[in-house]
Amino acid sequence: MRYGRLGRVVVLLDRWRAAARKAGAAGPAAVTDAGAGLLARWREPHRHYHTVAHLTAVLDVVDAYAGWADRPDLVRLAAWCHDAVYDPRAEGDANERDSAALAETLLTRLGLPAGAVAEVRRLVLLTAGHAADPADPDGALLCDADLAVLAAPPPAYDRYATAIRREYAHVPDPAFRAGRARVLHALLALPALYRLPPLAARWEAPARANLTRELTTLS
Repeated sequence: MRYGRLGRVVVLLDRWRAAARKAGAAGPAAVTDAGAGLLARWREPHRHYHTVAHLTAVLDVVDAYAGWADRPDLVRLAAWCHDAVYDPRAEGDANERDSAALAETLLTRLGLPAGAVAEVRRLVLLTAGHAADPADPDGALLCDADLAVLAAPPPAYDRYATAIRREYAHVPDPAFRAGRARVLHALLALPALYRLPPLAARWEAPARANLTRELTTLS
């Protein structure tokens, strides 16, 4: 089924409401307003990769492999919040920390139990380094979903890399190449890019091939 832009927004808001409600959120109007506010963030004009399309792709992976998670609805909420704050000029893990703080404030206002709020905050912070423990299925699912693009077919991966460069258009090319190479080396240094067994089996090899190929273009 194909949706227009308005239809996609409606479907996404329905997905947000369902996850928030199952996690314990109260107040239908407040939940809808919170989801609309998050979508506005994901549609900011400076975003070229970290967009609604990325949010949708992450949610799709979470939904497809929800059976591997202990609390899939909290993983879904973390997916909504994980790049809610995204400033390409921010340093270090500031975006992840600010996104986690936003998640904590937003979900507390919606009445989620304190334990659920703390878990969503923890999950969002994991996306800073994607070093999820294989014994942490919820963290593994979110991080694997966030990195799914790395295993895309080469043309799709190249579009992702181009979109990242557009987000960092303010950075001169030599500095961008050096910084991007550090990111790619850090990813390749992870013991595994993907932790959930079915995703590791399918995605690990193509992801590492894509990362290595991009590195050659930066040298």
